[in-house]
Amino acid sequence: MRTLKNAALTGLIMAMAAGSALAHAPYVRPNVTDATGRDHVTVEASFTEDIFAAEVVMRSDAWHIAGPNGDTPITQVTYLRDLAVFEAPTPVDGTYRISSGARTGRTAKMYRAADNSWRMVGEEDEAPPADAILVDVQSITTADAYVTRGAPSDQVLQPTGHGLELLPLIQPGDIVANEAAPFRLLLDGTPLAGVAVTIFREAGRYDGRRIEAELITDADGRVTITASDPGAYMTLIRHRMEAPAGSEVPYRSYSHSLTFVAQGD
Repeated sequence: MRTLKNAALTGLIMAMAAGSALAHAPYVRPNVTDATGRDHVTVEASFTEDIFAAEVVMRSDAWHIAGPNGDTPITQVTYLRDLAVFEAPTPVDGTYRISSGARTGRTAKMYRAADNSWRMVGEEDEAPPADAILVDVQSITTADAYVTRGAPSDQVLQPTGHGLELLPLIQPGDIVANEAAPFRLLLDGTPLAGVAVTIFREAGRYDGRRIEAELITDADGRVTITASDPGAYMTLIRHRMEAPAGSEVPYRSYSHSLTFVAQGD
C-alpha cells in the first residue's frame, strides 16, 4: 500500500447545483491519513463555502470511528464557533472510517424546477415560480474520511446498508494522482445511478481551479475519480427523493461528503 502523511446546524444545509460552488457543505478532516505508529488522529469538522475553510461548526450526536476493532462512538468533542475538534482512536493496525453519522436537519421547503430537478427554497438567488408546488423536505447530512494505521484492512470498505455512502473500491491509501480511483454510491445499500458527484480540490483555493471534476454515477452506482495533482480533495453529493412510507416528512434531501488525499507518484 502507498501510505499517506470531520444538534443541527442553524438553517438547512445546502449545496448548490453541481459545478457552481460550495454553500455550507459538511466536511471532516483528520490531521493525517497515514496513522502508522499513532494511537489516534485529531479531526476537525465544519461547514464551509470554500473547501476546508471552516466557517460554521458541525455538531453531531453520532460521531464515531469504525475500524478493525469495531465501531467506537466519539463523545469528547470540543465545539468552537467555526469548527468541532476531537481525537479519534486508532489502537490497532488497519483502515478506519471517521464519520459524523447521519445528521437529521430541520424541515424546509423545495419544489420541482422546469428542468425537473429539485430546488430548495432559499437556495437560489431567485424566488420560486408563482406556480411552484412546495413540498416539505428534511435534510440528512453525512461527512466521512478514512485513515490507515500500518497494514490496511477491508472491514470499513464494506457497505453498512444505512444512508448515503460513497465507498472507495480500492484502499483509500492507494489513491494516487493521475491514476483512476473507483468508487460506488449507495443509498441504504442499493446502488444509485445517474447521481451527480462533484470533486473539489484544496489547491483550488490558491490557483482558482476549485472543481476537479463533475461526474455522474453509472447504472451500478460507480464513478471513477482521477485526481490531477497530489493533495487533499472532497467529494460532494446531493440526492433528493421521496421519503420512505411512514416518515414524518414526505421528502428527504441527502448530502454526503468524503475527504480523501491523492498521493504523488
